[in-house]
Amino acid sequence: MNPQLFLAFLVVAVALACTPGVDWAYSIAAGLRQRSFAPAVAGLCGGYALHTALLVLGLAALLAGMPGVLGWLTAAGALYLLWLGFSTLRSWRGASFGDGTAAAPASQFRIFFQGMGISGINPKGLLFFVALVPQFVSPDAALPVPVQSGLLGLTFVVLVAVIYSCVALLARKLLQARPGLARRVTLASGIIMVVLGALLLAEQIVPAVSAAMKHA
Repeated sequence: MNPQLFLAFLVVAVALACTPGVDWAYSIAAGLRQRSFAPAVAGLCGGYALHTALLVLGLAALLAGMPGVLGWLTAAGALYLLWLGFSTLRSWRGASFGDGTAAAPASQFRIFFQGMGISGINPKGLLFFVALVPQFVSPDAALPVPVQSGLLGLTFVVLVAVIYSCVALLARKLLQARPGLARRVTLASGIIMVVLGALLLAEQIVPAVSAAMKHA
């Protein structure tokens, strides 16, 4: 693998992982509301690991080239974000911060799969792997292209694991002793999920409605 391309990929990947978004919102909420935020972070990483596998197998490019399928995935991801965001908004008033209450074991699996759903069903994550990762693959390198793609994808998974863990830990350290502020941050996390879900859904509904009106 070309060292210069790899370093350039690290810079871009870190910049993207450090950009606040729905992943950050979910990490912060987990850091504030769960004794262990590891299941949430692991779930987010699991979604990106899924994208990496699709990239290596060539399925990511195939899906990206199918607008109809990608549109359905976008709609499903939008509805999922809306559901998760409204769930956060419903529970934020009764949330208890700073009491060290642990989630039930079954809830840990739910938290993991919720995180995996956030990153795994997001078509923007799929397009990131299709559009960006191949730019840092060198066809002249000793390693085959699928292997390089897999290593870059897994590097991104490791980076987001570290960065999202730091985000969740900082949220806990800075906000858990301030219940009022923690509740406001949790409220903001829910709003971010709802807004992003609504925007993703609008991206699919508005063009469809416009096309239907033109043909009416």
